[in-house]
Amino acid sequence: MRIRPCPSSTAVIAQAQALGEDQPWTRASFIDEIVALQRQRELEATGPVQVFDRSPVCTHALATYLGWPVSPTLAAELERITSEGVYERQVFFVRNLGFCEPTAARRISFQESLAFERIHEDSYRAFGYELVAIPASDLASSRRHGELNDRAPAEGTHRMSRITATLSE
Repeated sequence: MRIRPCPSSTAVIAQAQALGEDQPWTRASFIDEIVALQRQRELEATGPVQVFDRSPVCTHALATYLGWPVSPTLAAELERITSEGVYERQVFFVRNLGFCEPTAARRISFQESLAFERIHEDSYRAFGYELVAIPASDLASSRRHGELNDRAPAEGTHRMSRITATLSE
């Protein structure tokens, strides 16, 4: 099982900042670029169990948080993942860590991260997903002991979204 080293939004931001753009999230195409990278990563994924750190539902939450309308591209991708059953209906939801460290890609306060976490919860529930809460304090222990792997279904190909609502990696 492979989990990408960074969410698509972080990758899009990093690429734009490397090209000299300080705040790519203010650009109208930002959300659609994230959707395109998420879809590319999903289509490239192989193996019986696939875990994605973020999904188009997270991108919906990000668009909502930023005050952007849901673009036709994002709406179509949300429809596709729903109609095709791309992701399991249960998603791992890693609770906030109790802090939020600013980075070049993440420039929100801890209080803002809590609001963003609530938007994530609302988005996932609105699209019919069940959240499997993973307390942040348990995350390191779960990784060490493989407990997250034990929660994944054993047969067939399963795509699960694992989200960290505070954007803490």
